Amino acid sequence: MCLRQLLQSSQLQRAWRAAFLKHVQGRHPGAWRWTHSGGGPYRAVIFDMGGVLLPSPGRVAAGPLELLQFDHGQSNPTYYVKLANHQLVLRKKPPGTLLPSAHAVEREFRIMKALGNAGVPVPKVLDLCEDSSVVGTPFYLMEYCPGRIYKDPSLPGLEPSQRRAIYTAMNRVLCKIHSVDLKAAGLEDYGKHGDYLARQVQTWIKQYRASETSTIPAMERLIEWLPLHLPRQQRTTVVHGDFRLDNLLFHPETAEVLAVLDWELSTLGDPLADVAYNCLAHYLPSGFPIQPGLSDCDLTELGIPTAEDYFRMYCLHMGIPPIENWNFYMAFSFFRIAAILQGVYKRSLTGQASSATAKQTGKLTEFMSNLAWDFAIKEGFQIFKEMPATKPLMRSHHTWSLLRTPGTRSYVTSTDSSPAHASKGALIFSPEGLPHRVRELYQKLKEFMERHVYPAEPELQRHQVSAERWTPSPLVEDLKEKAKAEGLWNLFLPLETDPEKKYGAGLTNMEYAHLCEVMGTSLYAPEIFNCSAPDTGNMELLVRYGTEEQKARWLIPLLEGKARSCFAMTEPQVASSDATNIESSIREEDGFYVINGHKWWITGILDPRCQLCVFMGKTDPHAPRHQQQSILLVPMDTPGIKIIRPLTVYGLEDAPGGHGEVLFEQVRVPKENIILGPGRGFEIAQGRLGPGRIHHCMRLIGCSERALALMKARVKSRVAFGKPLVEQGTVLADIALSRVEIEQARLLVLKAAHVMDVVGNKAAALDIAMIKMVAPSMASRVIDRAIQAFGAAGLSSNYPLAQFFAGARALRFADGPDEVHRAAVAKMELKHHS
Repeated sequence: MCLRQLLQSSQLQRAWRAAFLKHVQGRHPGAWRWTHSGGGPYRAVIFDMGGVLLPSPGRVAAGPLELLQFDHGQSNPTYYVKLANHQLVLRKKPPGTLLPSAHAVEREFRIMKALGNAGVPVPKVLDLCEDSSVVGTPFYLMEYCPGRIYKDPSLPGLEPSQRRAIYTAMNRVLCKIHSVDLKAAGLEDYGKHGDYLARQVQTWIKQYRASETSTIPAMERLIEWLPLHLPRQQRTTVVHGDFRLDNLLFHPETAEVLAVLDWELSTLGDPLADVAYNCLAHYLPSGFPIQPGLSDCDLTELGIPTAEDYFRMYCLHMGIPPIENWNFYMAFSFFRIAAILQGVYKRSLTGQASSATAKQTGKLTEFMSNLAWDFAIKEGFQIFKEMPATKPLMRSHHTWSLLRTPGTRSYVTSTDSSPAHASKGALIFSPEGLPHRVRELYQKLKEFMERHVYPAEPELQRHQVSAERWTPSPLVEDLKEKAKAEGLWNLFLPLETDPEKKYGAGLTNMEYAHLCEVMGTSLYAPEIFNCSAPDTGNMELLVRYGTEEQKARWLIPLLEGKARSCFAMTEPQVASSDATNIESSIREEDGFYVINGHKWWITGILDPRCQLCVFMGKTDPHAPRHQQQSILLVPMDTPGIKIIRPLTVYGLEDAPGGHGEVLFEQVRVPKENIILGPGRGFEIAQGRLGPGRIHHCMRLIGCSERALALMKARVKSRVAFGKPLVEQGTVLADIALSRVEIEQARLLVLKAAHVMDVVGNKAAALDIAMIKMVAPSMASRVIDRAIQAFGAAGLSSNYPLAQFFAGARALRFADGPDEVHRAAVAKMELKHHS
């Protein structure tokens, strides 16, 4: 006999049913004893009812019947019912007049039955009763499934790896729901196909209007904004509608999802709405009264993925490209939750809400709607950033400041505006505006970083300080093969240098800038994609100036990642910021060039894979000042190369490549190893340094972004002097300055890359000099602020900040000191003013 029949039986009709109705309507019968559950998932216990008819025909057993109401949730009242040794769960509609289509337990029963047959973890449903005369409203019955529900998304008491596993399991089960075959599951008519978001927006507008108690400005703006910004393309799957961590039942000891609960809002629709809704907690504070959030938690320390990481994880699991209009889905999700909270509040005013805290939700509706509007504003900026791709800005590629009248400045173009230049396109401010092929590369690169590079960082950092640090990490070599297999290899060679795409990916400098920024977020990433200095500069040097024989011997192994290289220019005895000062000699003897010199800060020379040294020395000290130097290709196995010691940067050795101090004593090199010919060294070095300098600046933007992200997470999770660090005025000022400075530097770097594409490296000299002045100093300031926010931890190897800072500070010398670039900019500015 099922519970429905039991409730209708004459034995219990007058006793149990009457008591049940009194309980669910809030009138507690005094003859029963009540006990609180001591922190369990139930609100109260009703027991000792005497003899009970068991759910088997003709059997009667003496003993208690227990009724417990789950205290979790504010939707459909749910009860645990124990009949002797039978454990069941009863879920019913709340009493009273309800909003249209709300609290549809009939739909819950249908979807759970279908999904259970499709392999989705849901409780086993047993029976549905639509007769309101039984317990006052329709209800259904399911088997009780013991397990664990995590109400706090920060998962206190668990290890970071366990938290990560919980979130991964949640992500995977959501993918499983969204992968259900609608036809096979008999759910093709469970909802309408297409235009899901348009219908949902209208539904929740109506629901909100039906429960509106006062005017909320943000809700009014959203009601106008949402219908005008609907995504153009939407998939159709089963959607849960209320998918969040506390609606999942987990195995008590593992990260396995045993059951997905609360299917009241399920239908057919856009699965991305589920994913965004699943991330609501990321933007709520931990003390939020309805549901604890994560916005003030250090997710890195907890091991919990960020909302963006979680969304990317979903896309990877589903095998779909990352979503560009994430902010719309978040805006809609917060709008919907605001409408739900308003409905709960309205029911609380009429005594229909099932939760004692329902009355608190009135003031939270406005809070949620303001969050939704914040995301709507972000989506507006996203749309703005896409505009250059479809509506190129008709602006000059390069500007000179011309004084027309006192106090007035105007900007006019000074570049060739021929069709050949115009065909290279407009300045693209964000990745969303990149051409489709490049945007795909960008997304693949970001996914590779998420899947492989960031998780490998701790092991790579340990290797760098181990006894084997001067031996290349096998993990790096393995990741190189993976990157090569995915086409993320040799992305740096500009289209102008390699127009036939013979050696690289055929990207413009500006296109590569966006990808290079992503690589800059990790110290180890550039090498993994064969896009690290000094190899990139040396490879471009060989492509631009090398003979076919030189390319065959040196360029091909470098492009394949089978060899590495270094560039020897700086000398300890002279101010090498002026390249004409170098004293190392190159003299001709018996068909060879003989090298003698003392060099230092030769990056990469200590790497056992380093097979080539690009050497700069003087062939004719008596020639004109900029024609005295020459560049030779020196095999590293040539006799006479003596490494004196590795140099450190703030105590960091940068193994396995390092920065070497080296003596070259009577090093004999064949004459055919010279580049272009005697006296061309200064010219070649300047041509090489243009792209290399801008690559460093691109990467500095990336490491600055990561430093700021780490800083923001840190200050949200730390309290000092009675309030969170994020509320301290100095911290807020530091965050604001960092954001502004990063954006300014990025725009200048992108402009420089664009000018290089359009008018060439030589004509872009001013822009290159400006970004070399700006980017390293900006990065040093941003990273330093992040270190200050971390306190002593920022100086440690627990975070990449110390190494980021050392690298940024070193780059104020590596490509020429700031003073040189400031002087160059000033001279060019004065020249064009005159």
